[in-house]
Amino acid sequence: MREQRDKLRARNDAINARSGRNLAFAVLFGVVLGGLLLSSLIFIKELFIPFAIAMVVFATIELASAMRGAGRDVPRIPLVAAAVAIIPAAYFLEVVGQWIALLVGVLVVTLWRLVEASVSRDRPPRKAVWADFLAAALILIYVSYLGSFTVLLTAQEDGQWWVLGFLIIVVAVDVGAYVFGLNFGKHKLAPKISPGKTWEGFAGAALTSVVVGILVSLFLLDQQWWFGLIMGPLLLITATAGDLTESMIKRDLKIKDMSSWLPGHGGFFDRIDSILPSGAMAFALYFWSADSTLW
Repeated sequence: MREQRDKLRARNDAINARSGRNLAFAVLFGVVLGGLLLSSLIFIKELFIPFAIAMVVFATIELASAMRGAGRDVPRIPLVAAAVAIIPAAYFLEVVGQWIALLVGVLVVTLWRLVEASVSRDRPPRKAVWADFLAAALILIYVSYLGSFTVLLTAQEDGQWWVLGFLIIVVAVDVGAYVFGLNFGKHKLAPKISPGKTWEGFAGAALTSVVVGILVSLFLLDQQWWFGLIMGPLLLITATAGDLTESMIKRDLKIKDMSSWLPGHGGFFDRIDSILPSGAMAFALYFWSADSTLW
């Protein structure tokens, strides 16, 4: 018994070393987080609003703090306020509210940084101020705006099932890439951006995206099988692009994780990096589907 336990522990340590995280903590926390998400979508979809606000706010704080650590003086208070505002605006006022909240957020962030720079004793160069603004705009658009598409999709008729469906596909893509990459990974996908990703992992993700995409389309979204054949690979592309984008940002900022707030997962931004662009793609697919009420 002791020998088997030691073998199991050694195997677990080897998996943790190759994956770069504590897998047991990651799975446990993922189950808890997934349970909260599932409950908010299935029972009362309005409960998804505070869940989404929390995820977007924490991701905004993480990315803003990381950029400030790298020398970019991005204003966290208006960024957090904009993140809080755009989520309910997207749910209750839909596309119009989403755009109004985004534009107001950009305006407030710009004025905040300009006023902050003008009253400072050591006035920064104009070039540095505009660099700070562009960094803040990136956070606002990439995290808050893209994140609001998931809420915008939830607000549609049967939209909660589309959110659940695209999240299942994104998770399947992540699992497929992880399993195939861990066991067969040899050829690097993007060595300068994310050395851990391999073409074998991408192939596994592509396979799972097609299979799960078809199953989600047939049994959850009540679409034809061929819709899943399109939906799966499209979400594979957006999920991979989101993952690589976050890796590129972290490499530029010279950090491994955005934070250590989530045991075994790094930070909130580390968990929603592939979801952000995928939510926008899922909304576009809903708009395109035959059952859309947006026509």
